[in-house]
Amino acid sequence: MPRTARAAVGGMCYHLMNRGNNRQVVFHSDAEYWRFIGLLSEVQSRVPLELLAVCLMPNHFHVVCRPPEGRDLGRWVHWLLTTHVRRLRLGREEVGHLWQGRYKAFPIQHDDHLLTVLRYVERNAARANLVARAEDWPWGSLNWRVVPAFPVVLSPPPIPLPHKWVEFVNTPQSPAELQAVRQCVNRQRPFGNANWVEKTSRRLGLQDTLRRVGRPAKHE
Repeated sequence: MPRTARAAVGGMCYHLMNRGNNRQVVFHSDAEYWRFIGLLSEVQSRVPLELLAVCLMPNHFHVVCRPPEGRDLGRWVHWLLTTHVRRLRLGREEVGHLWQGRYKAFPIQHDDHLLTVLRYVERNAARANLVARAEDWPWGSLNWRVVPAFPVVLSPPPIPLPHKWVEFVNTPQSPAELQAVRQCVNRQRPFGNANWVEKTSRRLGLQDTLRRVGRPAKHE
């Protein structure tokens, strides 16, 4: 599949994700998680954008954000990942190629689709059976919402979170919801209702992400 365009629009919410190269573990210790969290705060002072949700996992991370300008999205991720690798090499003898390459990103409609993605991200560790409850994972924003001293400032999303959000996140999502989000992660296609997806794809040059995967059917 060809690389998708990197067009972005200021004021629109995006889901970002990157994995360790060959799915290798990126965060080997609590100290390495904290180092990356420190970089999240530092990059905010350089290329500020609204952070709506975060989850760091052993071999990948998720971020939901809202850049004020379209170009800020790429600048933010570039500084975060290159600085992370550069500083990590100061403390390790060998680091190698840490991240898989280009990060994945897709825009999200500002309605229940955004809540679905926020819930997907903040439930990640519980879904992977790393903790019994999602808010127990210290490297995710659901935990930061409930602890008195949060390590990273979160911005309120453009639509309010439902009442009892923590309990809502801890409720498993349906297979259809998971499949829909994962398809957008893998194909980097917009996530929203059909009309919004079509319009946004044209606006950002993402029409290729809407095409069905596989070879076209043969006609006799």
